Amino acid sequence: MRLFEAIIDANHRAVAGDASAGLHPAEFADALPVIALTCIDPRLNAFFPNALALPAEDFIWLRNAGNIITGTLSSTMRSLALACAVKGGREIAIIGHTDCHVCQTTTTVLLDKLKVLGVERSRLPENVNDYFGMFGSERQNVIKACGFARSSPLIGPKIPVHGLLIDVESGRLEWVVNGYETLPANPLAQMPKTQFASIGELGSFKDFEMGEMKFPDMKIGDAALPEAPAPPVVVSPPPPVATLPPKKYPSKVPVPPPIKPRPTFSSRRN
Repeated sequence: MRLFEAIIDANHRAVAGDASAGLHPAEFADALPVIALTCIDPRLNAFFPNALALPAEDFIWLRNAGNIITGTLSSTMRSLALACAVKGGREIAIIGHTDCHVCQTTTTVLLDKLKVLGVERSRLPENVNDYFGMFGSERQNVIKACGFARSSPLIGPKIPVHGLLIDVESGRLEWVVNGYETLPANPLAQMPKTQFASIGELGSFKDFEMGEMKFPDMKIGDAALPEAPAPPVVVSPPPPVATLPPKKYPSKVPVPPPIKPRPTFSSRRN
């Protein structure tokens, strides 16, 4: 059983009333710590990291309003990438929640609320909806965010990106995107084929966009030189790959407590 398979199983058993439901982190040391992106909603404070049955030291918590990712190179993607590279995150979970107030806020309502705060429309980006990442479905927002993260050049192909939805009434997790199933089987096979146009086909550069330029796999001037015998190839051994040392846990690792009933929250919205 892999880490998030065990997490979902433990979560569902705990919500159903199983007092023994939990997780032994030592059994999943190679998949920890987990990086979680959630919303800033304070109701989530009562659930994490306990809803994942993880100890705090194996839980890297990132938050923004609506757990929104707006692009493969967005500032949120930068934080996820640094959490992987610097803090050693092994798996990513993007976790939305039910009754999300960002989801329930339309662009018009948002503009009205910003105006009350003294923020005029003329000072905002032209496409407010895209800039703030407004969405109409918590589930679709999670799926979209996982798509951006999985296709981002900042996230390694071996890091699973999961999508979850937590019920703010019960703490039950729904596995929306299984990150193990979306891992690329052969990352190199997904790279686009290099194509070149002749000089007459180049035309103007008016439609050129950064990232579209393709380079031939040859040295400058090779195409104009006559064929010559290829020089002998000297193969050097690859440099050693730095690996993270396995985590050491005590022989008896305490099992995190089961999910507790959610405290009563006021329905008043800020």
